[in-house]
Amino acid sequence: MPSNDKPVNGQENPSFLDVLNQTPPPPDAKDWPRPKRFAGLRAAWKASWEEGGFLYQRWEEVFQARHGSWHEVANWLKAAALVGGLSLIVLMLDAAGDIASATLKGLSDVPATNGGDGSGLWGTVDHPIRVFLADQAAHLSVAPAALYAFWQLTGLLGLVGGFFGNAGARIAWLLFGIGSLAMIWSAAPAGGRAAATGLAALMWALASMFALRGLTLRPIVHNHPPQYQFNPALHLHATLPAPTAAGDDFGDEPDYLRPLQR
Repeated sequence: MPSNDKPVNGQENPSFLDVLNQTPPPPDAKDWPRPKRFAGLRAAWKASWEEGGFLYQRWEEVFQARHGSWHEVANWLKAAALVGGLSLIVLMLDAAGDIASATLKGLSDVPATNGGDGSGLWGTVDHPIRVFLADQAAHLSVAPAALYAFWQLTGLLGLVGGFFGNAGARIAWLLFGIGSLAMIWSAAPAGGRAAATGLAALMWALASMFALRGLTLRPIVHNHPPQYQFNPALHLHATLPAPTAAGDDFGDEPDYLRPLQR
């Protein structure tokens, strides 16, 4: 079966012309009746699915790719996966850009609402934020209602995402609470500034019971058994003296006495 040069990993690059080369060319196909002109193509299609055929081998490579690593996958499967992944990323980025543009445009087109009279428990916290955003929007090219809607959206996403344990959502929730306390302290009346800020802090703390659910300040210690067991052992290397010859009666005498005995 013809194929291209082998790549570095030793896999054969399949050629789609092998489908037609499974069977010998039919003789004098132009003289055949019209229904038999595609007999060669049908025979090649059938032969390619037999064991050792082109499509049979490609299907085996697809089946083996589920259990192999990336380096063991056939090259044509890698190329198809890369092209498909890049196309999906492009589509997702294009869709995300359209959604973000539509959302920001919708927030900008929200009609301006009044800041409320600040009555009630929630109004004591919400009214200073509306006033602060309205004052800041006067120096920006965005409507105050759009800033207020974005502030609400950030708090909602931080609360829901933090409840499900998302780290980024919990960071957004912490920034949302700190920014809200700063806005209330800045825009609340001077006489009730401390009370309004303290009330907002208590509300934020109660909501944090859901947004920071499961978060602990205690360090997590993972006790894993050692992969390698160390067995200390003491090895003593001693050199034994060479044995003396037979009949040597002073073999046990010290060295300094041997010359005198001779």
